[in-house]
Amino acid sequence: MKKGLSLLLSIILMVGVIMPSAVFADDVINEKLGVPIVVYGANLSESEKASVKKDLNVAGEAEVEELTVDGNDLIKYIPGGDRNARMYSSAKITRQEEGEGLVINIVTPDNITQVTADMYATAMLTAGIEDAVVEVASPKKVSGHSALVGIYKAYEVTGEVLDTERTDTANDELNLATKLSEKAGVDKDEVAQLLTDIKKQIAEQKPATKEDVEKIVNEQLKKLNIQLSDADRQLLIDLMDRISKLDIDFSKLNEQLTDMASKIKDKLGDIDPSFWEKVKEFFRNMADSLKSLFS
Repeated sequence: MKKGLSLLLSIILMVGVIMPSAVFADDVINEKLGVPIVVYGANLSESEKASVKKDLNVAGEAEVEELTVDGNDLIKYIPGGDRNARMYSSAKITRQEEGEGLVINIVTPDNITQVTADMYATAMLTAGIEDAVVEVASPKKVSGHSALVGIYKAYEVTGEVLDTERTDTANDELNLATKLSEKAGVDKDEVAQLLTDIKKQIAEQKPATKEDVEKIVNEQLKKLNIQLSDADRQLLIDLMDRISKLDIDFSKLNEQLTDMASKIKDKLGDIDPSFWEKVKEFFRNMADSLKSLFS
């Protein structure tokens, strides 16, 4: 029996060796960047809010700051928005050191039906948001647009000042992205890549006229073999022309977009396969050990 208990203790200790140390890092409060901020959609019921808290692992953080986003926030960050809009999608934002980039994780992918992680990321860069881990959740099926408003609010709580022209443009970018994927039949990942690549070319080429922007748009559509109607193509040109005229540090944006373009293309290659092999091997060994312990 003593031998069996020793074996069981050894198995438990192995978890700490194999699993990444980041699993145990949530108890540390970052005094420089602040605690994670959780923003809930105002129309969540108490039970739905509890579900979102669980999805976003709020209890796993040492401390969080909790906010609510409603129609008043919507019209603040998105002129022309509906003050009475129903808002359910919620987000947890954890600031990162400069240069870390954006990491977006939709933790309830079945319930965020239109917006992908890459769509959030490209819109957030347009709005001026960078260097953060953002997790998005909803207890029911929604498009996912209101989470962006919550992210804006969270950033201003930390002392950042967002340009409303940029946030408005970012929202229009997100709307166009979902329109192209939902109604024009373009793959969602291809839409994100298209928007990222066009903005990257704008940052590099610094187009002086709308005709220059149109040329960039057409080149990227051809490169990705994406066919759009004349109306949708014009919407894309108009949006990118607005982006080209925003007060943006395009040299810095170009670095971020280059990193993001790489992530989109290699998104399925981020995880070290050897780690998962170690995990599988560990559990196989644990199962064998437990069988011998109780046989």
